[in-house]
Amino acid sequence: MNMRKIILIFSLLLYFNISFGTLIAQEKKTVINDDLLKDSLYAVNKVKVLNYSLKQFDQLFFEFFDKKSDSQLVLTKSEFYNYTVQIAVFSDRLAALYPEQKQIAAENKKKWFAESYQDYLLSKASAKK
Repeated sequence: MNMRKIILIFSLLLYFNISFGTLIAQEKKTVINDDLLKDSLYAVNKVKVLNYSLKQFDQLFFEFFDKKSDSQLVLTKSEFYNYTVQIAVFSDRLAALYPEQKQIAAENKKKWFAESYQDYLLSKASAKK
């Protein structure tokens, strides 16, 4: 009887360990895919955004926040990252225009690149509750 319990406990632990490992692997795959998408969007948008005026940037920035806060709209992963990457790229322009603000611009760029589509979806789901 004791041996059955040990085998059952071991089997359960093995099952949960494998399940948890699969979840972690899927999460890592998502992060890698997101990073690849961000990198490609950065390459596509870099020259265009570096030439934005402050007015064009403001328009982009507020358009993103309007869409992000619209409860009836869910941005696709590409749309979401297209906005966040463009906002991040504009930090490079600000760093070039205001060298004394280079560190702040670098931190902003890092912050915008760290934005997560999964977090965005979770915030949308919690807003509907």
